[in-house]
Amino acid sequence: MNLSLSMAAFALAASISPGPVNVVALGAGARHGFASSIWFVTGATVGFTALLLLTGLGLHSITAAWPAFMDVLHWGGIAFLIYMAVMLAIDDGTLSSSGQAKPPSLLLGAGMQWINPKAWLAAAAGMGVFAGGGELGAVWHFGLIYFAVCYVSIAAWSAAGALLKTALTFPARVRLLNRALALSLVASAAYMAFGS
Repeated sequence: MNLSLSMAAFALAASISPGPVNVVALGAGARHGFASSIWFVTGATVGFTALLLLTGLGLHSITAAWPAFMDVLHWGGIAFLIYMAVMLAIDDGTLSSSGQAKPPSLLLGAGMQWINPKAWLAAAAGMGVFAGGGELGAVWHFGLIYFAVCYVSIAAWSAAGALLKTALTFPARVRLLNRALALSLVASAAYMAFGS
């Protein structure tokens, strides 16, 4: 029981803290509502859990053998965050139900985790602590706990965004939120580029 609680605490700390995926979930909830953003939440959770399990099953040894792979992921992730920040910054702030803008997809959520250095670090650190011996049961145990905690954490960001939606009836307010989210993404990208 103590091990499961420790795993859950680690997963919560890593999943609920601000990061690029949570920023997108917040924005998706605010822009499209909770129900429409749940696909992104699901994709992000499945994508991270797959990364976590593969790390526990030996992917970390492959990335250690090819450090350039991690460099490509690192800088590709930074470029993607900058792209998303620019898209948020230039958005006109109109919340429309006419279908002009689609909510972020399941595939985007899953893919973001694979280019998110925060996700790679959490997967490597978590598996190192809780399944460092490579025991298959420990890998799956940690993966199941992490899946549940990660899903709830990202969904909480999306729900918070959906709660903000009622306050965002004016495009100027949406533009303000978009600019704040864009700055958050730029700050994440800058931290990944210069702080880690």
